[in-house]
Amino acid sequence: MIEGHLRLQRGCFLLDSGPFAFAAEGVTALFGRSGCGKSTLLRAIAGLDAATTGQLRFRGEVWQDGRRALPAARRDIGFVFQDAALFPHLSVRRNLLYAIKRAPGADKKDLDRLAERVGITSHLDQDVTTLSGGQRQRVAIARALLMRPRVLLMDEPLAALDWRAKAELLPLIDGLTLESGIAVLYITHAPQEVERLAARVMFMEAGRVQQIESLRDALARPDSPLFAEEGPVSVLHGHLGPGPGPGLATFDCGESRFTLLQPDGAMRSATRLRVLARDVALATTQPVGLSMLNQLPVRITAMHPHDDGRITVMCALPGGQMLLASITRYSQQALQLAPDQPVWALVKSVALMD
Repeated sequence: MIEGHLRLQRGCFLLDSGPFAFAAEGVTALFGRSGCGKSTLLRAIAGLDAATTGQLRFRGEVWQDGRRALPAARRDIGFVFQDAALFPHLSVRRNLLYAIKRAPGADKKDLDRLAERVGITSHLDQDVTTLSGGQRQRVAIARALLMRPRVLLMDEPLAALDWRAKAELLPLIDGLTLESGIAVLYITHAPQEVERLAARVMFMEAGRVQQIESLRDALARPDSPLFAEEGPVSVLHGHLGPGPGPGLATFDCGESRFTLLQPDGAMRSATRLRVLARDVALATTQPVGLSMLNQLPVRITAMHPHDDGRITVMCALPGGQMLLASITRYSQQALQLAPDQPVWALVKSVALMD
């Protein structure tokens, strides 16, 4: 567990996190508006600011007790920042060797193995100033992991990248997290990054931790801050399989099966499926004569009205995963929809999250 209650005054801003506790495994996403204190909390957890006070424990080890603090160098923390923070006067290889010299037991075999894993082997003797943004972040991730950290802190590592670089790095970060077993604290403003990577979400506001909950629970409440941009979203967990016809694949999530276009090579290991609630319609009987491939039996578990005349309908798939639908209040009344009612979910569009 990572547990504590930290305070840090930086200028006019006060971080007073309140008590928090979460598992020291997988990815914990820190999510909130700009200026809410996410980066300040990471600095406090890392021990980078001597003015930090409060309590902090990592897997039972005391890192902070009042004003007494374990030095940052002894916390074994790796960092990846938005700007990569590489040494501009060193080559890629020498940036990585810098990390190896500071990691007990690490050697050049680790460098070669990790360089191949993150896809930078061909750039090892290149100046870092000649790399693209995505390549620099790959080097930054490799350098952080070569330090053999117990915790990896990532502060908006994809914010400055284009969509293609983000699409390539998200599965890399996810895979490295699973392979290494390192606890990751990941700051982002992008709900899709949270949905793709996180096991749990820490919501922050005005210097305080408002709530920590699993990704599934965060997506199961209609007022989730993750829904601010695109409305309610479902993230379903499962695996890809062969499709019913040429050019098609299936995504099995428990007892339910979605049909979709055959993904390209980069997406064939996808384990999450993203469905916008606005792309889900409901019917009281199974329609016929439709080109819509995904018609799934579900059961309504709850309905949440909104001020704009729409309703978020929580639907349970066979097996227990939740599928959200966004419909009008008029449609709900016309169809006489109610909790515990079996209906058919008609899904217009889905997106794999590799």
